[in-house]
Amino acid sequence: MVVANWLRNHNTIEYLGTWEQLNNPDFKPLEFEGFLKVSGANSFTLSPTKWINSTNATGIFVKAGSNGGTFAHKDIAFKLASWISVKFELYVIKDYQRLKEDENKRLSLEWNLQKTLAKINYRIHTDAIKEQIIPQTITKAQASFVYADEADLLNVALFGKTAMEWRKENPDLKGNIRDYATLEQLVVLSNMESINALLIRQELSQSQRLVQLNAAAITQMKSLMNSQEIKFLD
Repeated sequence: MVVANWLRNHNTIEYLGTWEQLNNPDFKPLEFEGFLKVSGANSFTLSPTKWINSTNATGIFVKAGSNGGTFAHKDIAFKLASWISVKFELYVIKDYQRLKEDENKRLSLEWNLQKTLAKINYRIHTDAIKEQIIPQTITKAQASFVYADEADLLNVALFGKTAMEWRKENPDLKGNIRDYATLEQLVVLSNMESINALLIRQELSQSQRLVQLNAAAITQMKSLMNSQEIKFLD
């Protein structure tokens, strides 16, 4: 009886129809509009079965048998419970607000942590790097050399040397060339990976890709060195 009374309300029909339109591609909107026009009138009645059969609704379903009854998606069940009990509705609103506040606090904490780590990493990188930050234009010999590892292709385009060449120059340092890169270089390196993937799909030779990657690295590094956002981390 409670469900039947709830289904007589105009706002209920509007809610159910809107839910179905968002979640049910087989919903019949014309039949829904017909119910919506007459809902709320004293003579209007609507059973769950009639609603389902007429509109092909899926948000509410009826199960026969000893364990049967009228069941609904949780979105609709919450709506019914809120109609029955104002206290329940207030509890839902309060709990939602609490969860959003907790989420905002967590996101704010994560953002501040990431910002702090970025500052620390930037300082570590700039203190560790001893060479010129802006990449040098590659030589003709480098452009014609075939690099077995695509990672080394990016290393040459950005750092001007392969990983092995860097290790020979820095035998006392742990890690690899990228561990001692600046924040700007890491940003450009990430961009270059995407650019290289695009150039590979275009079937450019490795020497052609190296020239273009090197040019992109120089342009992007100059742009980042003048960026206010990057300077803000210093």
